[in-house]
Amino acid sequence: MRMTNKIMQNNSLYNINNNKILQDKLSTMMSTQKKLTRPSDDPIIAIRALRLRTSVSELTQYNDRNAKDADAWLTVTEDALSTASEIIGGGNGLIKQMQKAANKDLTPTDINIIMEQIKSLRDEVYATANVDYAGRYIFTGFRTDTPLSFTKDVLTQDLSYQITEQLDIKAFDRINYTDLKQLADISKSNYLDFPNIVEQDIENVNIWRLRLSYDEISAVNGSVMLSIAGFGDIPLNAASIASSPDPYQQIKALNEATPPQAGAIFIPETGEILMTNVSYDVIKDLGPDTAINVTYDKDSWKEGDLRPEHYFACISTEVKDDGTTKVINYNPEYLTGGTNGQIIEYDVGYNQRIRINTLAEDVFQHTMKRNVDDLDKAVGELMEIQRIVDDLRGVLGNLSEGTAEHTLVRKQLDAAQKAYDFIRNNVHRMFEDSITVMQKALDDINVAVTDSGTRSARLDLISNRLLSQKTTFEVLRSENEDIDIAEVAIKLTSTELSYNAALMATGKIMQTSLMNFI
Repeated sequence: MRMTNKIMQNNSLYNINNNKILQDKLSTMMSTQKKLTRPSDDPIIAIRALRLRTSVSELTQYNDRNAKDADAWLTVTEDALSTASEIIGGGNGLIKQMQKAANKDLTPTDINIIMEQIKSLRDEVYATANVDYAGRYIFTGFRTDTPLSFTKDVLTQDLSYQITEQLDIKAFDRINYTDLKQLADISKSNYLDFPNIVEQDIENVNIWRLRLSYDEISAVNGSVMLSIAGFGDIPLNAASIASSPDPYQQIKALNEATPPQAGAIFIPETGEILMTNVSYDVIKDLGPDTAINVTYDKDSWKEGDLRPEHYFACISTEVKDDGTTKVINYNPEYLTGGTNGQIIEYDVGYNQRIRINTLAEDVFQHTMKRNVDDLDKAVGELMEIQRIVDDLRGVLGNLSEGTAEHTLVRKQLDAAQKAYDFIRNNVHRMFEDSITVMQKALDDINVAVTDSGTRSARLDLISNRLLSQKTTFEVLRSENEDIDIAEVAIKLTSTELSYNAALMATGKIMQTSLMNFI
């Protein structure tokens, strides 16, 4: 085969160009630190790179975002629960205050001072329950935009609720009632108007009560419906505690009738349903699992009241400024045996989910608030009877013994002292019982703290595993995509030398041609 100068030129240019292409490829690899610039460079490496990058991206989402967000939520929850636990069971917490108030040596004034502290601590517990994380309330289930209790801005709204509470026979309790009769109206200025008060008139009785979760309920007769399985709906008429005779006296009279009578009375101011012994026995005989529903309306709210949509089946009605009405039906599944189930879970791994929220119904019940309200009412009654005793003692000290007036006031004072002893013993018993109630609330919170801590510990294990997996996949991705810098640098240097040598050789060859010898 005859080799011409043209063939040599073409071959030289082709080889130089290939060398330049290789040099460009190696130079690109050095600048990008990657083996590939386009999938066609190596389809197998490209496919493997896509899969590894997807895995790393998922692990980054799980570990750097979901897991950290879940951990922050759980931390805020644990802090709030720990704060509530300290308020209830701490050195100067609710339980300690209850124990102090249960001391029989304390005067009514001392108890009243402790009662003010108890109410402040109670309010602080529910204020703690309104804690939020990044603008989302943590104890309200899916309704993270709604606080647990009513706030000042909400109280300006025209807002009413129809609430249905689901109860059972265990919701009944026995309350102590001291019938003061005319003694309740006596004072140092009018004691002569009550000549018939004697010690024997003062009576102390126990009455069955069904306490609702709210007080100050709409007092329209028949607006409260008591529904008992096996009996159907029973409309309840309201009776005010200011009426004469008051509802407690009415129930007492029905119990003492011959024969004892059935009956139930609703007190809107206190949110109590009083029931005679006969009526209670009928319900009790139906069995412990008998469903008892109470439906009532409430349209007056105070700051700190727990919002019913977080606890009960209810229908809210809001009248807006333009006169339009907004109606929302909350938790209708409660009435058919369903549950709230507003559990928030985060994806924190492949097919791994972890619950991050604690529901208010598990830790912040109405019982604590209502129990403190009962105590406050009882302490108020104790302060009032103490005032009556002090007034009568003051009057008696200014009278001469043996006079008819002295004898009258002596009888009144004996009756007042008997009433005082009844009420004082009842207050003492209520504080002792309240210690158990507060301990139960503390136990519920501590269980929630433990549960949240367990989830945090599990999340830590998952996060550690995710971090290990992420590191492993990043190493595999790097091995698959990244170059060996030393190897590529050597190849690039070698290619540059080859390229320069090729240029030199080609330059010398191209200088000589057939024309030099003609």
